[in-house]
Amino acid sequence: MQRPNIIFIVADDLGYADLGCYGGRDAEFGPVSPVLDGLAARGIRFTQGYANSPVCSPTRFAMITARYQYRLRGAAEEPINSKSRGSATLGLPADHPTLPSLLRGAGYRTALVGKWHLGYPPNFGPLRSGYEEFFGPMSGGVDYFTHCDSSGRHDLWSGEEDCPQEGYLTDLLSRRAVDYVERMAQQEAPFFLSLHYTAPHWPWETRDDAAKAPAVKDNLFDLSGGNIHTYRQMIHHMDEGIGSIMAALEKHGIADNTLVVFTSDNGGERFSDNWPLVGGKMDLTEGGIRVPWIAHWPQGIRAGGVTAQQCMTMDWSATMLAAAGVAADPRYPLDGVSLLPVLRDAGKTFARPLHWRMNHRGQRALRDGDWKYLQVDGNEYLFNIPADERERANQAKKEPERLAAMRADWLAWNATMPPIPEDATVSLGYSVKDMPQR
Repeated sequence: MQRPNIIFIVADDLGYADLGCYGGRDAEFGPVSPVLDGLAARGIRFTQGYANSPVCSPTRFAMITARYQYRLRGAAEEPINSKSRGSATLGLPADHPTLPSLLRGAGYRTALVGKWHLGYPPNFGPLRSGYEEFFGPMSGGVDYFTHCDSSGRHDLWSGEEDCPQEGYLTDLLSRRAVDYVERMAQQEAPFFLSLHYTAPHWPWETRDDAAKAPAVKDNLFDLSGGNIHTYRQMIHHMDEGIGSIMAALEKHGIADNTLVVFTSDNGGERFSDNWPLVGGKMDLTEGGIRVPWIAHWPQGIRAGGVTAQQCMTMDWSATMLAAAGVAADPRYPLDGVSLLPVLRDAGKTFARPLHWRMNHRGQRALRDGDWKYLQVDGNEYLFNIPADERERANQAKKEPERLAAMRADWLAWNATMPPIPEDATVSLGYSVKDMPQR
């Protein structure tokens, strides 16, 4: 089989049930995600897919390296914020092999359109880590119209140059991605496109809300703004953009051999629908880490597949390398595991223990089969996830031996990872003072 083109689409702070194909409700205007729902129907949908972290930049470290993010200093920040401009420490080292650098070394054309969030030039940046082209913001969040970050600095780049442009950011990213597909369709080499939307991340703005931008420029968290209607519209704008990209692939006859993967960098935030899960961004409860996972590849995936295979972000990176026939750098062995067998047959599953830790609230978690070990604020929990997806019925006292075994497994895994540095920071966008917690 000819090597596939690959498009890796990542939403920002999307909740588990925000899409129709995951049980999400229609909006006032109708279906929220008809394009993504269609891709799921014609491809495969994962019901037990997880993010590597419940917060943005750590997941992105894992996504680009196909390794646990804890191996790199920058990923200890929860997350990297705009104050890290100029840092020589907080970012992805340019000499570290990455998904795009490995693919590029094997003859793929590579581009990132959208959010980077892995450190700033001159020490870090997409062009230093395997991408030939870059268009998007470097920071974690920007206004959709002014394209300024939370410190008020303009943060929309083309390569390593400031790139002032007018327009709604989601639409700008979609159009740039379509342009890239159009250009790549004219040459023979396969391409890898990372399309990392900022939607539906704060601030809460639809493409009709340009007048709102001046009011939120001093606090992009927009703590007194937003609502479920705006949030769903932001998802719909992204879905429309993905539709335009799929149309470009079809136009040029390359859709059948293009692997399109869609996910979110972490669980949902304030207006997300996570049902039936609890928790959200910054939490290692299911709502903070379980996310939508959709893959579409007509030449490699049978239509209509649904799988309960457990996996996390870095597994998709390993899968893309495997699909392209590209080996990892032996100096940096992958922690991610290829999902190609599952893509070819949704009925096939394999054991896949998943580990997490968070500096915030001293959280730790291990998902292994049906069971999940969780620690938050020094309290330990044990949940049977298929029986109790809401993590309400703690089995720790009923299953002390299982609890002890899973705790030991987590500790053994953690011993293989660098410790969390004392100066690692936690940046909360909001707290109980801003809204009541569950």
